Amino acid sequence: MKKLVLVLFVSLLTLGTFAQNLQTHYDMGKDRGYLTTTVEMFRPDKTGNTFFFIDFDYGSNGVKNSPSLSYFEIARCFTLGKSPFSWHVEYNGGLFRPAPAVGSSISNAWLTGVDYSWNASDFSRGFSLKALYKNIANTTDAKPNNFQLTAVWYLNFAKGKMTFSGFADFWREGHTVSNDGFKTNFQSKEFIFLTEPQLWYNCTKKFAVGGEVEISSNFAGHDGFMMNPTAALKYTF
Repeated sequence: MKKLVLVLFVSLLTLGTFAQNLQTHYDMGKDRGYLTTTVEMFRPDKTGNTFFFIDFDYGSNGVKNSPSLSYFEIARCFTLGKSPFSWHVEYNGGLFRPAPAVGSSISNAWLTGVDYSWNASDFSRGFSLKALYKNIANTTDAKPNNFQLTAVWYLNFAKGKMTFSGFADFWREGHTVSNDGFKTNFQSKEFIFLTEPQLWYNCTKKFAVGGEVEISSNFAGHDGFMMNPTAALKYTF
């Protein structure tokens, strides 16, 4: 549900100006069973492109139908001449409400680096690779300087009726030594992996049904491997 920049770019070829979509996911992972909504927007221009998304979880803190997490990312790519490379700058951060009337922030992060993108001539498939420096605020391990590697891909097949897309992130992030509701073992983990492959059936140019599988290691306070499938609807404006 995140960072599907190239998929949105394909939508632009049809819409002509910019693409924006709304996704609603039902999380079927263990001990989950809540909804997540995502708004994504991608817009190209003469010097590059701008992308953002906003996630809201409803009930991930155990309070049914209550907004419990908000997360925001915005990224800008500046093309480097006529090459497939661009300069990437990004911000992300958010808020988590683990219990009623209690809240905590998701550490602000600033990223910059190089993006390499490739698309087939008919835009039926493509990918983007990013190598980024990542500065994470509010770390207490004296290691705010980190890195992130990102891959994004899309594949349209079955005469455009099916889309396989997704992203994968691998990054370093130190954690506080206090418990803060996280598992003790998690505090010693510095390397995090997250991927969210999606499969969509495009009922029309605007409406799609499908889902994703969130596969991660040491992500969001969980120690070790985790897999969470979703069922989803998507509407492109």
